[in-house]
Amino acid sequence: MAVKAVVFDFGGVLIDWNPEYVYRKLILDETERRRFLSEVCSMEWVVRQDGGQSIEIGTAELVARFPEHETLIRAFYERWQEMIGGVIAEGAALVDKLETAGVPLFGLTNWSAETFPWAWERFPVLRRFRDIVVSGRVQLVKPDPAIYAEMFSRIERHLPRIAPHELVFIDDNIKNAHAAAALGWHGVHHTSAAATEARLRELGLVVSE
Repeated sequence: MAVKAVVFDFGGVLIDWNPEYVYRKLILDETERRRFLSEVCSMEWVVRQDGGQSIEIGTAELVARFPEHETLIRAFYERWQEMIGGVIAEGAALVDKLETAGVPLFGLTNWSAETFPWAWERFPVLRRFRDIVVSGRVQLVKPDPAIYAEMFSRIERHLPRIAPHELVFIDDNIKNAHAAAALGWHGVHHTSAAATEARLRELGLVVSE
C-alpha cells in the first residue's frame, strides 16, 4: 500500500533547538556545561515540562534540588527563546517538496504548551500542517504509544480509513522513530534531510527535485 501521509517531528527536523546556544554564554567550561545539561537541566527534566508540567513548578522543583545552581536553572526558560536558532532550511525544503506533491502533512512534537505559541507565531512553516499534536497540550510525550494513538485519531479525521502502514513518521530521536515503527508506521530516524528524502523515495513518495 502506498504511503498516504507524513508526520513530522519539529525540534531537530524543522526547528533548530539547542540549549547550548544559551549555556555556552553562561558556562564557559565545556565539561562543566555538559555536566550541567546532563545532570541538572537534563532532557528528562525538560520532558516533564513537555508533558504538561508547568514551567513554574518544574523550575521550583529543580531549584529545590540544586539551590547552588538557581540562577543557571532559571535561565533555562527565562532565556528559552535564545535556544532557538530558527528554521532548519533543509527540513523546510522537504516540507515544500511533499506539499508540492500533494502529500498530507501532520506534526507530532514534544514541546511545552507554554513555549509552543511563541514558535507558532514566528515560524510560518509550522502552520502548514493539517493538524499538530503538541505533547504539552495533550499531556503525553513521545515515545509513549498513547501520543501516537492521539495523532492517529486526528489523522483519521482528515483521512478516513487510513492504516498505520500508510503513515511515515520523521523524528531525529531514534527511540521515537522506533516507537512509531512498533505501531506499524514507517519510522524514519532523521539524521539529515538528504537521507530522509532518500528514504521517502524508497517508500514510494514522489519528492520533486
